Amino acid sequence: MQSGLYVSLSSQMALEKRLTTIADNMANVNTTGFRATEVKFDEMVANTKNKLNTKVAFVSQGNDYLNQGNGELQHTGNMLDFAIKGDAWFALDTPAGRVLTRDGRFTIKDTGELVSIRGYPVLDAGGAPIQLNTKGGEPAVGTDGIIYQADRQVASLGLFEADISKGYLRYENSGIMTTDQPRAVVDRFNIGVEQGYLENSNVNAMREITQLIEVNRAFESVSSLMRDSEDSFKEAVQTLGGSR
Repeated sequence: MQSGLYVSLSSQMALEKRLTTIADNMANVNTTGFRATEVKFDEMVANTKNKLNTKVAFVSQGNDYLNQGNGELQHTGNMLDFAIKGDAWFALDTPAGRVLTRDGRFTIKDTGELVSIRGYPVLDAGGAPIQLNTKGGEPAVGTDGIIYQADRQVASLGLFEADISKGYLRYENSGIMTTDQPRAVVDRFNIGVEQGYLENSNVNAMREITQLIEVNRAFESVSSLMRDSEDSFKEAVQTLGGSR
């Protein structure tokens, strides 16, 4: 098979992966705390086996990474809604292990445990579930994450950071599980908590739609080139075969 067909095939595989991430981003454009998935593609150069020792460039299948841009903050007025300012995450104790999330829609169980919207315990900086007083009134939370009830400090929201570039897995929309062990954020003036706010998804819908159109056009263009290349190859074989 011609090397051009291999190049075109590698391009189609890369475009298909980008289409998948665009579809996922668009599906979560209204998901609280969601961070968009981007894909980085690298060029791979291989030597073809011919007399000219020609180098042919292939595109890799691509590596996923998270768009670290913060989403817009939306005021809700709910005392149990929280948004993070800066590059940090809340931590949840889930059946799969510790999960990081930017989704700050929390609630208090009858037992006083602070949990996520799906019922997972919210963790403090030490990795322990946060326990509040069910009769202590609505909690007030400072920008440093310290929780007060009746003007008394009762707990603290844990804020965590991790090197996401080392690998991650999605967990229930906004959540991620990182290969790098999450670490509690300590004394960071540029990171804080806003009570009564939620962070919207950082997906730029218009940008994703534009990329969707561009990727579809590119896919159709590569498919057309593959058909033309295959037809030319067949014609060349037929011509050479008939010249004997």
